[in-house]
Amino acid sequence: MNIFQKVTWQNMRQNRTRTLVTIIGVVLSAAMITAIATFAVSLQNYMVQGAMEKYGSWQVGFLDVDEEFAAQRSQDEEVSNTTEIQNLGYASLSGGKNPDKPYLFVTGFDQEAFKELPIDVTVGRLPQTSEEILIPAHLAANGGINYEVGDSLTLAIGDRVKDNKILGQHVPYLLEDSKETLVPTIEKSYTIVGICQRPSFEEFSAPGYTLITTTTNQPTTHSVYVTLKNPRQAQNYGEENTGKQGYVLNEAVLRFMGASNDKLFNALLYAIGGILVILVMIGSIFLIYNSFVISLNERIQQFGILSSVGATPQQLRNSVLFEGLCIGAVGIPLGVLVGLGSIRLVIAVVAKNFSNILYNSVPLTLSISVPILILAVLVSLVTILLSAYIPARKAANTPVMESIRQTNEVKVEAKKVRTSKLMQRIYGLEGTLALKNFKRNKKRYRSIVLSLALSVILFVSAQAFGSHLKQAAESSVVDTDFDILFTTPDMPENELFQLYESFQQVDGVTYSSYQAILTFSTVVPVSSFSEAYRVQAGYNQLAEQETLPLDIQFIEDSDYRKFLTELELPVEEYLDNPSKMTAVAKVPSDNKTEKANQLINMFDAGEQNFSITPKVENTPEAVETQDVAVTFVDTIPLDTLPSQPGEDTPFVFMIVAPYKMKEQFFTPGIEQNLGLTFLSDNASQSVKEMKEIVQCSGTDAMYNLYNTQEMFDQNRNILFVVDVFTYVFAAMISLIAVANVFNTISTNIKLRRRELAMLRSVGMSDQDFNKMMIFECFFYGVQSLLVGVPTAAVSSWLIYQGIVMGGGEIAFQFPWSSLVMSVLSVFLIVIITMLYAVSKLKKENIIDALRDELT
Repeated sequence: MNIFQKVTWQNMRQNRTRTLVTIIGVVLSAAMITAIATFAVSLQNYMVQGAMEKYGSWQVGFLDVDEEFAAQRSQDEEVSNTTEIQNLGYASLSGGKNPDKPYLFVTGFDQEAFKELPIDVTVGRLPQTSEEILIPAHLAANGGINYEVGDSLTLAIGDRVKDNKILGQHVPYLLEDSKETLVPTIEKSYTIVGICQRPSFEEFSAPGYTLITTTTNQPTTHSVYVTLKNPRQAQNYGEENTGKQGYVLNEAVLRFMGASNDKLFNALLYAIGGILVILVMIGSIFLIYNSFVISLNERIQQFGILSSVGATPQQLRNSVLFEGLCIGAVGIPLGVLVGLGSIRLVIAVVAKNFSNILYNSVPLTLSISVPILILAVLVSLVTILLSAYIPARKAANTPVMESIRQTNEVKVEAKKVRTSKLMQRIYGLEGTLALKNFKRNKKRYRSIVLSLALSVILFVSAQAFGSHLKQAAESSVVDTDFDILFTTPDMPENELFQLYESFQQVDGVTYSSYQAILTFSTVVPVSSFSEAYRVQAGYNQLAEQETLPLDIQFIEDSDYRKFLTELELPVEEYLDNPSKMTAVAKVPSDNKTEKANQLINMFDAGEQNFSITPKVENTPEAVETQDVAVTFVDTIPLDTLPSQPGEDTPFVFMIVAPYKMKEQFFTPGIEQNLGLTFLSDNASQSVKEMKEIVQCSGTDAMYNLYNTQEMFDQNRNILFVVDVFTYVFAAMISLIAVANVFNTISTNIKLRRRELAMLRSVGMSDQDFNKMMIFECFFYGVQSLLVGVPTAAVSSWLIYQGIVMGGGEIAFQFPWSSLVMSVLSVFLIVIITMLYAVSKLKKENIIDALRDELT
């Protein structure tokens, strides 16, 4: 250790408080960088493992290739594993409800394929011989064809042929294409041994429902699913080795590996990660940099003396860098340990919630990446060295006499510190002295103001980030009146109500209801719209007419009677009159300054007459219109059924009527949606029993059975996870800000040791002295808020824009509560820190302080 390092070490020991606060800042900085990076790695590993569990570990799939191509893929140096399945062929599907899927596609799996390509069996078991087969559940729900375990299935299996070319699953079926034919080559009988969820490798545009049996000896084409050593090369590998029918990517896995082409997902991921890193780095760099600036201001005279006896600028800079390395040697390892410990604790708290949100078969655990930890250490070290080098370079290049006399610290003319008589009358002597001190050495006071402003900016920005992220999560939360929902567009009513009676007997069901939604349209004069809606929709000619789609929700008569009673409307007038109904007509406001769920009325009038026309497909004849008088209200009695694909509109126009009126409005071929809703004490078990009831009923109608309680549990867990990370992140940011302010103010007070001792020596009482310091606190607070509040507002807006660019559909909300807290905290922190520093000075001997030459 050379003489300069010994002097630096001695100076650090003499200023233990400042050194300790700087180390704490480094610890917090390294801890946050480590925690964020480690959690990102842990979350990525969890998402990747969960996606692999659900969709398989493969990255590139080649469909309909020959054995030679499959063998070549297994020998590629870039490939770590391959899985093959046999494409046994297509069979025609008779009576299917989905025109885009007119086939059954039979595949053959071996034991390796069953292991690598996850199959979620809901009923029964996997096939064990080539005479057994597994069918997908969406064959019934989407295709309207219902089979049960134990049924026999005889299929004429062959190839899809068009223009003498064989087509595969990667080529969608075109209803209008008459050139495609199915050429059977073999007839095969199977026994159905199980029902599974849609296989993950079946594309939504695939023309056939995938049926799974075991491999056979017959010559077939193959589908090869490849796992690469470098997943980021998946797309390039697919393009370079494209088979006859192209390739598919396992986007669900690649997305979480960061190797996907999903720009929206990547933008959201990088926007959130970038915001976190920027906030942490700003706070950390400013704290550490400010600490070294204060240290050099304290040692500037010492540097001047060392320079006068021959010290070179490089030696002086090295002494400051040595101080940075010493602080880093203590702070960075502690920070890494604190970061790992804190994120391990946080993961333990939220792990159960993550399992409820996404994958219950894969635990969220702490994943430590050595390269990431090394990167966190290097980032922290570079931050320290940069923070030390910049002020050290400036101090080392200061002329020797200027450093010894410290004339560079105060360079003001008398008129620049002059205060008006009005200010003297307002503040008094103590306030005037505080104001003159503020003007006299703007460099020192500017560092305090910036530290305080930064604390406001960081705290408000952290809260804005958390609130907007939570709002994005809440946008997916929809409250409903039911736990279980069964919907069908085409099931006969007698069959539906037979199921309804069976569902009511299921264990756990406490309440049940039914409803139907029929689709109509009506022609409305634009003049009848409300002004707010006309402006938002862009209507400017009052003579225009607009055709609007609308739905009529038919609910149980008892529910409708109760609804009318709550609205204080005449029950009999609405219950028995088919031409008088209630309706809701609202549209979300596009005003981004309002809350995301703000609604405006589409019509001004409280009552209005409409001529409604049923929406009927494939009916060239004119359909009869009906006249109805509606009373507009603000709510509907029961939550509606989910919209069918293609039915989404930017507004809600819903008429409500009793179920007994449905027949008066029903037209053959009309678009409808029938639904059964239930409340249950155990929704998961009830849904399981309901599925068995549907399968035993032998229905061939399309249907959907939802466990809405499960979806809401996921939403609640998402909000909980967001809350945890928001508060932890805000707390750590706040600690950095407080440490920064404490370090800056306490050290600046120490630098004024002789000045304050002189005031006390000429008779200033403790009361007047405290009064002067309180005025200084007031000036600090006001100046910092003038800088911090506008900057925090801009920062909050940029954070909002970053999340919006990442795909979040949210409205801007300024965190007023956190701003008020930060304003109060600024004055509280300043006062406490000032009183602490002054109390230390008051314990010193005045004569010793006046003699001090090295402050």
